[in-house]
Amino acid sequence: MEFLITAITLGFLGSLHCIGMCGPIALALPVVNNTNISRISGIVLYNIGRVITYGFFGLFFGLLGKSFVIAGYQQALSITLGVIILSIILIPNRYLQKIPGVNRFFQPAAKIRNALSGLFKTRSYSALFSIGVLNGLLPCGLVYTAVAGAIAMADPLKGSLFMMVFGLGTLPAMLGLTLAGQKISMGLRNTFKKTVPVFVAFMAVLLILRGLNLGIPYVSPELSKTDCTKHNCCHK
Repeated sequence: MEFLITAITLGFLGSLHCIGMCGPIALALPVVNNTNISRISGIVLYNIGRVITYGFFGLFFGLLGKSFVIAGYQQALSITLGVIILSIILIPNRYLQKIPGVNRFFQPAAKIRNALSGLFKTRSYSALFSIGVLNGLLPCGLVYTAVAGAIAMADPLKGSLFMMVFGLGTLPAMLGLTLAGQKISMGLRNTFKKTVPVFVAFMAVLLILRGLNLGIPYVSPELSKTDCTKHNCCHK
């Protein structure tokens, strides 16, 4: 169950990023009334929506990862994911935007934001849940890192669990942000945002080490012959 520990650690430490990036959404949630119970219930429903979206992500990408393993590309997949994540962190944004197809990848986000703006006008628990579901679809570097982990799971169920536990790991920070309100300054949020790339880079390096099959327990475990036979990934 080490992968669940990794998932909740990624969510908990990465939630500093959520405070910086998702803070405005969390602070602007349309609470049903002004009681503390209502505010807590609203933020919990909002986060349940996010977790469900992440769960479907994990299911899909876990299945995708399984197809790579069956084809015998488990190590190459892990290394490639790690390199991609490191590249996104290290390459300046102005150069990333020049890569063909990158801007098109983010176009659906505009439609999602339009749908969110309509939901923010509705004060109901169903609207809060829907905001969470849609917010889980917005582009987010931290979520992409969790998706890479789900792919590396190479199993739909494990991938879904990984993503959902990752989402639950962000819950304490998001709940605290909502209750603290404007007491968390913008400067502090920006400081939180700066710490996350270091942790994400660490996760990317772990993915690369895992793919290198160095035989280091937990860090780069050696792919056994039994695993190879099971996934038909040994080639004579």
